[in-house]
Formats: sequence, structure tokens, C-alpha cells
Amino acid sequence: MPGAQIVLAAGPRHSLGLRPDGMVLASGSNTAGECEVDKWRQVISVAAGNVHTARNTGKSHTVVLRADGTVLATGLNSDGQCALEHWRDVTFVAAGWRRTLGVRADGTVYAAGRTAEGACEVHSWQQIIAVACGDWHSVGLRADGTAVATGNDRRGQCAVERWEELIAISAGYLHTVGLRTDGRVVAVGDRSYGACAVAEWEEMLAVDAGSYHTVGVNAAGTVLAVGDNSYGQCEVGRWQNVVAVAAGSTHTLALCADGTVRSTGNNAEAQGEVAHWPPLRIPGTAEPPGSRL
Repeated sequence: MPGAQIVLAAGPRHSLGLRPDGMVLASGSNTAGECEVDKWRQVISVAAGNVHTARNTGKSHTVVLRADGTVLATGLNSDGQCALEHWRDVTFVAAGWRRTLGVRADGTVYAAGRTAEGACEVHSWQQIIAVACGDWHSVGLRADGTAVATGNDRRGQCAVERWEELIAISAGYLHTVGLRTDGRVVAVGDRSYGACAVAEWEEMLAVDAGSYHTVGVNAAGTVLAVGDNSYGQCEVGRWQNVVAVAAGSTHTLALCADGTVRSTGNNAEAQGEVAHWPPLRIPGTAEPPGSRL
């Protein structure tokens, strides 16, 4: 749904989950402090810095939205992507490689972090209800169901101007996907790994783009995945009763209807160690008691 909050997120080497009490769980690499979330409270949405796995991309950051519209961040802050203390009245957050985006209640967008590729050039955007961060590009979902994008477009990942009737968007390394009101999925960008092969998907409830793969959950609660499977990140065929999915760089997470989380793919940094997590919040459920205090 437009503006829906995110309860499960996957970064390049870490994973995040939101508990029903507004606290955050984290597993995986903590080399930059991206998993130091234990003291956070009254959180309503989580985001993990999205970047493809490479020798120079080992560190990431974590961003969360609190019920009072403020934002917290931890982890790599090399470009000021965690300097978000002044942000107010935020309704949605997203994190990319060395940058963070936040949607304001008035439909405009905050941006902090790396500016080299133009992915932070969002200050003219209006009527935005959600945003997504790829590695080097940013995408915004407007209230009228259309999309806008900025940043690196070398594989056509920003060619979203003709999209209509969208309810969700997601951005990967070099591709972008959108979920339509009719449950169909659209995709643009790099097709060499098969991550854009989503034209046959139907009755989808949610989609998420990893670096080289795309994951979605349908109305039956089953999960579909296409694209690179070199780490087993697309081996989701047996999952059932799923209500949300998250695609990291080389791993995939799924939230089941009972609040438990499943994982597949790269676990070299323990980013897939989520089976021990207590039940997470189910999307669409109420915020924790007292969260607006």
C-alpha cells in the first residue's frame, strides 16, 4: 500500500526486523556499527543501506523512522548519510549506498549523503508518498501512482516516467521494479541477470529488488524470485504463508504470517541468522502502545 511502513529489511551484509513493541532486531555484519540498534524505541519502519556486494562496499548503515516523525541512523557515515537529527515530520525512509532519503508529510523529500551520481537531487520532487534507493539511483512514488527517478541511468534504471497505477516501488543495483494496483509488476534497467523478468507475475502483494535479483510475494502467500542465484538467494519456492519479503545484495528474507522470519542466500556475515528472532510485527498492525507519546 502507498506509504506502508517497512518491518523487514536486508542490506548487503546485515538484516533488520521490527518487533511489535517498536524495538529493532539486527543480524549480520557490524563493522560500521550498522547493527547497533538495541537502544532504539518507538520505531515504525526500518531501512538498510542498499549496495551491491563488492570489496569496497563492505560497510553499510541502518535507518529507522520513529512514531513521532523523527529519524535515527547508525553505521557508515562517510558522506553524512547518518546526519539526520534535524529531519522532522517524516513519513517514509529509504537507504542506499552512502545516502538516505526521507519523505516529509507535505510530500517533499529530504536527502543526505553521497551526491556524486545525482541520486540526492530530489529537492524538486512533490506529492511523494514513498521512496526507494538503489546503489546510485533514487526513485519516488507519487500520490497519483506515477514515479520519478534520478541518479545514474546507464542501464535505463531511471526510465520510470511512463509507469502508472503504482502502489509500491523498489530499486536494486542497476534495475527498478514497481508494483501496480492490478497486482502486476513492471521493471526497467539491466536485464543481463534476469532480475527484470517479472512480466508474468500476477496477484502480487509486495516486491523488493536486490542487487541482481527481484523477490515478490503473492496473494496466496507464496514467494517468487528471479535473477542471479549464485548464493541461493532465489531458492524461495517452498516458502508459504508469507506476508512480506526483503531482498539484500545476495540474500533474501521473508516474514511469515506468524511473525517468524525465513532466510536464504549468502550467510557469510550471519545476515541470515534470523530464525532465532522473536516474532516481528505484521505489516498493517497497530503501532506499539504509547508510541505517539
